[in-house]
Amino acid sequence: MGHTSREPRGGITASSTHTLSNLDRSAMRSSGVLKMKALFPALVFTCCTCLSVQAATPEERGLQIAQNAEKANNGFTSETSSMTMELINSQGDKTTRKMASRVLEMSNDGDRSLITFEWPADVKGTRMLTWSHKTKTDDQWLYLPSLGRVKRISSRNKSGSFMGSEFAYEDLGSQETEKYTQYKYLGDDSVDGRKTWKLHRVPTERRSGYSKQIVWMDAEYQNALKIEFYDRKGELLKTMKLTGYKQFGTYWRASRIDVVNHQTRKKSVLTWSERSLGTEVDETEFESESLSE
Repeated sequence: MGHTSREPRGGITASSTHTLSNLDRSAMRSSGVLKMKALFPALVFTCCTCLSVQAATPEERGLQIAQNAEKANNGFTSETSSMTMELINSQGDKTTRKMASRVLEMSNDGDRSLITFEWPADVKGTRMLTWSHKTKTDDQWLYLPSLGRVKRISSRNKSGSFMGSEFAYEDLGSQETEKYTQYKYLGDDSVDGRKTWKLHRVPTERRSGYSKQIVWMDAEYQNALKIEFYDRKGELLKTMKLTGYKQFGTYWRASRIDVVNHQTRKKSVLTWSERSLGTEVDETEFESESLSE
């Protein structure tokens, strides 16, 4: 983990896609970082092509689909964006928050993401740092300006609500294949008229708030269009839908995520704007010691 800035890469925006459709993927990987994107900052699962999936059993095929999606998303290096999060309670009352997001792709491990709340005043300056990992619990820190200190999120609190939203802390990390087990291909399906592969997976984190997840992976985007989350009792907890995909060079990103909690009837909507991939980011921003600066 260095303390140097990434070299400028010019950045990839959705409007520049037509100039980058034939971009050599090896050039995008020149830094040696090879990782899959975050679901939230990244929330992630993104790609550009439909990869053939051939395996002998449903379990093997399910794992292969997940691995293909991860490989297709490697090499984006970094991402910056502006986000708006809307919280909707069971009565329909809405609360809006604006944030800035930065994501850094890491070599041989999960990505790092930094979310900074910019509006309204009562949450302005709040910062959330996530270090995703492949085979161990993610490291997460939350800086609360009202307290003037950095709080480490313990593993037993990963299933808790992130800033009152329907996103849990464990939803914020990049979606590494190794974070799940019991992959199983459940068949072909369609979501909003798009071809998807339906997958079953179980989090490896023993303190996860989810007993299993059902994922509808878009065959072209290599990205989830829909995810169902089941609680520890095996009951449907919430559904996430990812829509408005835009292409950034060879990568796809959802511009909107809707989460509905079926047990509380609450909703959260996350939308992205001003997104750019491959831009210069300072690695020192992704240190817990930098959160309060």
